[in-house]
Amino acid sequence: MKNVVTLVLFVLATMSMNAQATKDAKKVNKKAPKFEFVSKVIDYGTINKNADGVREFKFKNVGKTPLIITKTKGSCGCTVPSHPKEPIMPRKKGVIKVKYATNRVGRFQKTVTVYSNASEPVIRLTIKGEVIDPNAKKPMSLQKKQTLMATPNKK
Repeated sequence: MKNVVTLVLFVLATMSMNAQATKDAKKVNKKAPKFEFVSKVIDYGTINKNADGVREFKFKNVGKTPLIITKTKGSCGCTVPSHPKEPIMPRKKGVIKVKYATNRVGRFQKTVTVYSNASEPVIRLTIKGEVIDPNAKKPMSLQKKQTLMATPNKK
């Protein structure tokens, strides 16, 4: 009986400590830098093969201390990000550039992970779109469909 009571007290104490740790983790430093992105997703839409694949994620530091980006990482070798090396002061704007290698034809969706001292220290940004080859021949089924759509109905 003594062991059961001890075990129950131990479990309750552990749960109490975990609840406090969770509560502390949820507290955010109100002075911490904070990203405010214009958008966390860039849609390239349809882009030609070998076209300029550079785009920009624009943001503002809406926190109360300087924002320092320590690292940006693309999800693959075809996505190369670059970030400001100097701190972004409060209420100032910055840009994270991304270059996608448009030499591959097809749909894509990639991420850029941003590491910083912000209140949210890891942020994922997304680029997506479709690279097409305007010089590639269209499949016959698609050519026929387009011809039929372009032909006016005769009545």
